[in-house]
Amino acid sequence: MRFNIVTIFPNIFDSYLNESMMKRARAKKLVDVRVHDLRNFSRDRHRKVDDRPYGGGPGMVIKIEPLARALGSILKSKIKNQKSKIVLFSVNGKQFTQKMAHDWAKKYDRLIMISGHYEGVDERIFSLLKAKSYKLEAISIGPYVLTGGELPAMVVIDAVSRHIPGVLGKEESLEERRYGVGIPVYTRPEIFKYKEENYRVPGVLLSGDHKNIEKWRKGHKK
Repeated sequence: MRFNIVTIFPNIFDSYLNESMMKRARAKKLVDVRVHDLRNFSRDRHRKVDDRPYGGGPGMVIKIEPLARALGSILKSKIKNQKSKIVLFSVNGKQFTQKMAHDWAKKYDRLIMISGHYEGVDERIFSLLKAKSYKLEAISIGPYVLTGGELPAMVVIDAVSRHIPGVLGKEESLEERRYGVGIPVYTRPEIFKYKEENYRVPGVLLSGDHKNIEKWRKGHKK
């Protein structure tokens, strides 16, 4: 799957994309992440991409011209029969869920993500894309306000990539399918002593009785 990210802070993604699961997934060419600097699509000599909102009010708004050029450049490279989804991260957007992550991984070949900043983006981008037969969906990763859409973009990449075959190891994938998320886990030592207190691993996990272990795990799903 390809992820296209439009942002004014492209370097934010460097450390995340070059570590752990994402580094391996990119090396195997299971995911392709392309970060687009919105300032490169500005025709202002100062590479300005924001301006004051009409009607007054605090803050600045991402201008429509550079954003339209950035999306036009990305969409121009569409491969035949490729299914794309375009999302804008916004506090007013639809709540992102595990089911959405699973469905997007199965349904789409490319996710185009707009990392908004300041007080948001010019609302006309919705009408512009609709006129070009594209739907732009506003998405939020939680009931709180963030400075920009870069962290949400990383969250979506991580959550969606987990559902792409080969990105996770077999054991990780199997656990997720069998029990879901949030199962309590333990490892060595069997008894951990801290300040005169002993903290033990539940006995059932040491029993070797796989039927009872599975029953215990299902009963302790958070």
